[in-house]
Amino acid sequence: MTPAQEAHLARIQSSFLRLVDAKYRKGAAEHAGQYGGELLSVPTLKILDHAIEEAIDQVVYLLSLKEKLLRELTNAAA
Repeated sequence: MTPAQEAHLARIQSSFLRLVDAKYRKGAAEHAGQYGGELLSVPTLKILDHAIEEAIDQVVYLLSLKEKLLRELTNAAA
């Protein structure tokens, strides 16, 4: 890989580590009253249900962002 690609990857990795740490800790605190806050203690189908809900949220965010970007591009071109 090029030096620019290595630097880009390092920035992504750094951001991911920071974000995943904060997200995991927040989730553990929010769900401390359920299954002892232990993700691996949550029933398998419940984890799957949560994952599906997260995937739906992600698609909603992405489609909304695309619509907003297209609207901004259209307004900028006008």
